[in-house]
Amino acid sequence: MVLKVYNTLTRKKEAFKPVKKGEVRMYVCGPTVNDVPHLGHARQQVTFDILRRYLKFSGYNVKFVSNITDIEDKIINKAKELNEDIKSLTERNYKAHMEDYQQIGVEKPDVQPKATEYIKEMVDLIKKLEEKGYTYVIENDGVYYDISKFKEYGKLSHQNVEDLISGKRVKAKEEKRNKEDFVLWKFSKQDEPSWDSPWGKGRPGWHIECSAMSSSILGLPLDKI
Repeated sequence: MVLKVYNTLTRKKEAFKPVKKGEVRMYVCGPTVNDVPHLGHARQQVTFDILRRYLKFSGYNVKFVSNITDIEDKIINKAKELNEDIKSLTERNYKAHMEDYQQIGVEKPDVQPKATEYIKEMVDLIKKLEEKGYTYVIENDGVYYDISKFKEYGKLSHQNVEDLISGKRVKAKEEKRNKEDFVLWKFSKQDEPSWDSPWGKGRPGWHIECSAMSSSILGLPLDKI
Protein backbone atom coordinates (compact mmCIF):
# COMPACT_ATOMS: atom_id res chain seq x y z
CA MET A 1 0.00 0.00 0.00
CA VAL A 2 1.43 3.36 -1.05
CA LEU A 3 1.52 6.10 1.59
CA LYS A 4 0.01 9.30 0.27
CA VAL A 5 0.50 12.65 1.95
CA TYR A 6 -1.03 16.03 1.25
CA ASN A 7 1.37 18.27 -0.66
CA THR A 8 0.86 21.84 0.56
CA LEU A 9 2.55 23.21 -2.54
CA THR A 10 0.42 21.37 -5.12
CA ARG A 11 -2.64 21.04 -2.86
CA LYS A 12 -2.93 17.40 -3.81
CA LYS A 13 -2.42 14.03 -2.16
CA GLU A 14 0.74 12.49 -3.57
CA ALA A 15 2.68 9.27 -3.06
CA PHE A 16 5.42 9.76 -0.48
CA LYS A 17 8.93 9.28 -1.80
CA PRO A 18 11.88 9.87 0.56
CA VAL A 19 15.00 11.72 -0.53
CA LYS A 20 17.07 8.59 0.15
CA LYS A 21 15.57 5.19 -0.52
CA GLY A 22 14.57 3.33 2.64
CA GLU A 23 15.32 6.27 4.94
CA VAL A 24 13.19 9.09 6.32
CA ARG A 25 14.69 12.17 7.98
CA MET A 26 11.77 13.73 9.82
CA TYR A 27 11.79 17.03 11.73
CA VAL A 28 8.88 18.27 13.82
CA CYS A 29 8.86 21.67 15.51
CA GLY A 30 8.53 20.97 19.23
CA PRO A 31 7.04 22.98 22.10
CA THR A 32 8.03 26.39 23.37
CA VAL A 33 8.35 25.72 27.10
CA ASN A 34 7.01 29.01 28.41
CA ASP A 35 4.14 27.21 30.13
CA VAL A 36 2.68 23.79 30.88
CA PRO A 37 1.47 21.63 27.95
CA HIS A 38 -2.09 21.89 26.64
CA LEU A 39 -4.36 19.93 24.31
CA GLY A 40 -2.82 21.49 21.20
CA HIS A 41 0.57 20.10 22.15
CA ALA A 42 -0.95 16.64 22.64
CA ARG A 43 -2.63 16.75 19.23
CA GLN A 44 0.62 17.62 17.51
CA GLN A 45 2.54 14.94 19.37
CA VAL A 46 0.01 12.21 18.61
CA THR A 47 -0.34 13.19 14.94
CA PHE A 48 3.34 12.90 14.15
CA ASP A 49 3.83 9.90 16.43
CA ILE A 50 1.26 8.00 14.36
CA LEU A 51 3.00 9.00 11.12
CA ARG A 52 6.40 8.05 12.51
CA ARG A 53 5.14 4.64 13.67
CA TYR A 54 3.52 3.97 10.29
CA LEU A 55 6.71 4.84 8.44
CA LYS A 56 8.67 2.47 10.67
CA PHE A 57 5.98 -0.22 10.23
CA SER A 58 6.34 0.26 6.47
CA GLY A 59 10.01 -0.63 6.70
CA TYR A 60 11.64 2.81 6.63
CA ASN A 61 14.65 3.63 8.79
CA VAL A 62 13.30 6.77 10.47
CA LYS A 63 15.39 9.44 12.18
CA PHE A 64 12.93 11.61 14.09
CA VAL A 65 14.05 14.99 15.43
CA SER A 66 11.85 17.29 17.48
CA ASN A 67 13.23 20.32 19.27
CA ILE A 68 12.56 22.21 22.48
CA THR A 69 12.38 26.00 22.19
CA ASP A 70 13.91 27.23 25.44
CA ILE A 71 14.62 30.84 24.44
CA GLU A 72 11.95 33.09 22.95
CA ASP A 73 10.00 36.27 23.76
CA LYS A 74 7.15 34.32 25.37
CA ILE A 75 9.59 32.64 27.74
CA ILE A 76 11.25 35.92 28.72
CA ASN A 77 7.88 37.59 29.30
CA LYS A 78 6.56 34.65 31.36
CA ALA A 79 9.68 34.60 33.51
CA LYS A 80 9.27 38.32 34.21
CA GLU A 81 5.58 37.82 35.00
CA LEU A 82 6.37 35.08 37.52
CA ASN A 83 9.58 36.74 38.73
CA GLU A 84 11.30 33.43 38.02
CA ASP A 85 14.69 32.57 36.58
CA ILE A 86 14.40 31.62 32.88
CA LYS A 87 16.38 28.39 33.29
CA SER A 88 14.19 27.32 36.21
CA LEU A 89 11.02 28.15 34.25
CA THR A 90 12.04 26.29 31.09
CA GLU A 91 13.33 23.21 32.93
CA ARG A 92 10.13 22.96 34.99
CA ASN A 93 7.89 23.26 31.94
CA TYR A 94 10.11 20.93 29.89
CA LYS A 95 9.68 18.26 32.56
CA ALA A 96 5.88 18.79 32.50
CA HIS A 97 5.81 18.34 28.73
CA MET A 98 7.86 15.15 28.88
CA GLU A 99 5.66 13.71 31.63
CA ASP A 100 2.48 14.44 29.67
CA TYR A 101 3.84 12.98 26.44
CA GLN A 102 4.78 9.83 28.33
CA GLN A 103 1.24 9.60 29.69
CA ILE A 104 -0.30 9.71 26.19
CA GLY A 105 2.16 7.10 24.96
CA VAL A 106 4.15 8.92 22.27
CA GLU A 107 7.68 7.77 21.53
CA LYS A 108 10.59 10.02 22.43
CA PRO A 109 12.40 11.72 19.54
CA ASP A 110 15.64 10.14 18.38
CA VAL A 111 17.19 13.57 18.86
CA GLN A 112 15.64 16.37 20.93
CA PRO A 113 17.80 19.48 20.65
CA LYS A 114 17.28 22.61 22.70
CA ALA A 115 17.50 25.94 20.90
CA THR A 116 20.11 27.25 23.33
CA GLU A 117 22.41 24.38 22.31
CA TYR A 118 22.52 25.56 18.69
CA ILE A 119 23.20 29.29 18.97
CA LYS A 120 26.41 29.04 16.92
CA GLU A 121 24.59 27.27 14.09
CA MET A 122 21.88 29.94 14.15
CA VAL A 123 24.44 32.74 13.99
CA ASP A 124 26.20 30.98 11.10
CA LEU A 125 22.92 30.65 9.20
CA ILE A 126 22.06 34.32 9.71
CA LYS A 127 25.54 35.22 8.42
CA LYS A 128 24.85 33.22 5.25
CA LEU A 129 21.57 35.07 4.74
CA GLU A 130 23.37 38.37 5.33
CA GLU A 131 26.02 37.50 2.74
CA LYS A 132 23.26 36.86 0.21
CA GLY A 133 21.65 40.22 0.93
CA TYR A 134 18.50 38.94 2.64
CA THR A 135 18.89 40.82 5.91
CA TYR A 136 19.02 44.31 7.36
CA VAL A 137 19.58 45.76 10.82
CA ILE A 138 17.24 47.96 12.82
CA GLU A 139 19.27 49.88 15.38
CA ASN A 140 18.58 48.92 19.01
CA ASP A 141 16.21 46.22 17.81
CA GLY A 142 17.68 43.38 15.76
CA VAL A 143 18.58 41.74 12.47
CA TYR A 144 15.56 41.26 10.18
CA TYR A 145 14.78 39.07 7.18
CA ASP A 146 13.64 41.09 4.16
CA ILE A 147 10.90 39.03 2.47
CA SER A 148 11.07 41.19 -0.67
CA LYS A 149 14.50 39.68 -1.42
CA PHE A 150 13.05 36.18 -1.76
CA LYS A 151 10.64 36.22 -4.68
CA GLU A 152 9.17 32.80 -3.81
CA TYR A 153 8.26 33.82 -0.25
CA GLY A 154 4.67 32.76 0.40
CA LYS A 155 4.87 29.97 -2.19
CA LEU A 156 3.61 27.23 0.14
CA SER A 157 0.62 29.30 1.25
CA HIS A 158 -0.01 30.34 -2.37
CA GLN A 159 0.41 34.02 -1.61
CA ASN A 160 2.29 36.35 -3.90
CA VAL A 161 5.14 38.18 -2.21
CA GLU A 162 4.02 41.41 -3.89
CA ASP A 163 0.63 41.05 -2.23
CA LEU A 164 2.28 40.53 1.15
CA ILE A 165 4.43 43.63 0.78
CA SER A 166 2.22 46.60 1.40
CA GLY A 167 3.22 50.20 1.88
CA LYS A 168 1.87 50.12 5.42
CA ARG A 169 4.25 50.18 8.32
CA VAL A 170 3.73 48.23 11.52
CA LYS A 171 3.16 50.70 14.32
CA ALA A 172 5.48 48.93 16.76
CA LYS A 173 8.23 48.58 14.19
CA GLU A 174 8.06 51.56 11.86
CA GLU A 175 11.61 50.86 10.67
CA LYS A 176 10.65 47.54 9.10
CA ARG A 177 10.85 47.57 5.32
CA ASN A 178 7.83 45.27 4.95
CA LYS A 179 5.17 44.45 7.50
CA GLU A 180 5.82 40.70 7.09
CA ASP A 181 9.58 40.94 7.77
CA PHE A 182 10.63 38.96 10.84
CA VAL A 183 13.48 39.12 13.31
CA LEU A 184 16.41 36.72 12.98
CA TRP A 185 18.54 38.07 15.82
CA LYS A 186 17.05 40.14 18.62
CA PHE A 187 19.33 42.54 20.45
CA SER A 188 19.05 41.84 24.17
CA LYS A 189 17.83 44.37 26.67
CA GLN A 190 19.22 44.70 30.19
CA ASP A 191 18.83 41.57 32.33
CA GLU A 192 17.82 39.42 29.33
CA PRO A 193 19.78 36.33 28.23
CA SER A 194 22.25 37.01 25.46
CA TRP A 195 24.96 35.50 23.31
CA ASP A 196 27.76 37.09 21.29
CA SER A 197 27.26 37.61 17.57
CA PRO A 198 28.75 39.73 14.75
CA TRP A 199 25.84 42.16 15.24
CA GLY A 200 26.14 42.46 19.01
CA LYS A 201 24.84 40.59 22.03
CA GLY A 202 21.40 39.14 21.59
CA ARG A 203 19.33 36.01 21.06
CA PRO A 204 17.90 34.20 18.05
CA GLY A 205 14.48 34.94 16.63
CA TRP A 206 11.95 32.10 16.68
CA HIS A 207 11.91 31.68 12.89
CA ILE A 208 15.61 30.84 12.55
CA GLU A 209 15.79 28.27 15.35
CA CYS A 210 14.23 25.23 13.66
CA SER A 211 15.92 26.03 10.35
CA ALA A 212 19.33 25.84 12.01
CA MET A 213 18.62 22.77 14.13
CA SER A 214 16.98 20.71 11.38
CA SER A 215 19.69 21.36 8.80
CA SER A 216 22.50 20.83 11.33
CA ILE A 217 21.18 17.49 12.58
CA LEU A 218 19.54 16.00 9.49
CA GLY A 219 21.29 17.76 6.63
CA LEU A 220 19.68 19.08 3.46
CA PRO A 221 17.43 18.42 1.70
CA LEU A 222 15.02 17.11 4.35
CA ASP A 223 12.20 14.73 3.61
CA LYS A 224 9.20 16.98 3.08
CA ILE A 225 6.39 15.71 5.31
